[in-house]
Amino acid sequence: MKPTWRKLGRLFTVEGENRHPKLLSHAANPLPVFLHDDTFRVFFSGRDSQNRSSVGAVDIDIKQLKVVKEHPLPFFEHGPKGSFYADGVSIGNCYTVDGVRYMLFMGWQSSGQQHWRGDVGRLIVNSDATLSIDRDTPFMGIDETDPISLSYPWVVENPDSGFDMWYGSTRTWDSGNGEMVHIINSAHSTDGDNWHRSGLAIPFELGVAQAFSRPTVAKNPFGGLEMWFSYRSGNGEKYRIGYATTDAGTQWRLALNEVNIDVSPEGWDSEMTEYPFVFDHKGKRYMLYNGNGYGKSGFGLAVLERN
Repeated sequence: MKPTWRKLGRLFTVEGENRHPKLLSHAANPLPVFLHDDTFRVFFSGRDSQNRSSVGAVDIDIKQLKVVKEHPLPFFEHGPKGSFYADGVSIGNCYTVDGVRYMLFMGWQSSGQQHWRGDVGRLIVNSDATLSIDRDTPFMGIDETDPISLSYPWVVENPDSGFDMWYGSTRTWDSGNGEMVHIINSAHSTDGDNWHRSGLAIPFELGVAQAFSRPTVAKNPFGGLEMWFSYRSGNGEKYRIGYATTDAGTQWRLALNEVNIDVSPEGWDSEMTEYPFVFDHKGKRYMLYNGNGYGKSGFGLAVLERN
């Protein structure tokens, strides 16, 4: 029997009166940080009235499937005008270098009339699980390999040496079918700070899967790696969660028919599924993900069942 993601339901949605003006709507890009027992602090990207995203959080018991504490104040706000994150902060994942835990994010800049631009930034996760900016300049910006826009980084420590990163990169805003080509590239670092970019990591196909976002990577049972991500086909469909694997090798294989999670017949995730975050806890593999409206309908949880 193929592994299947069993949905456990929606865990959180932004609602109610007297909300902080920077967290009026959306709970996109859920990112869990373990606190204790079965409780995780789930950071998310919320929005203000101008659709600029900042980082909020809720503490959730994933066994009882309930919110333990909702934090009313943002943990980190988008930057001032002219900064590389002036129009939003969309979070990726965390990794640790020399005892310091970092949280990577996509910083948004929007001119109002042209397409947005994204750069990769880095936050410090303090010992009390608060956040502070690591630097006011991009951690990784556009260059010859990524000349247009970057998005949603994911970093893991390489068991052989250093660190590996996967991230989004725009090739063109319109491939001819009205949809952008936004691919997943890779990079490697020996120290976690300086990165050598390697170019395309995940195969793409126009009209099938050409607009990728927010990769999440974990080990698979065959000695390789697994990746889940959001993607659009270019044929007008909304976001779906996709899948790729390396099996026992290093070459990624796109395997959309093996993802085994899709939209629901009705409800909060009936139109789209996106922005997955896969993590392991007490011998089980879980996925946090968003549904309709790019996180406007909140985020939910699924568990992987292998038999």
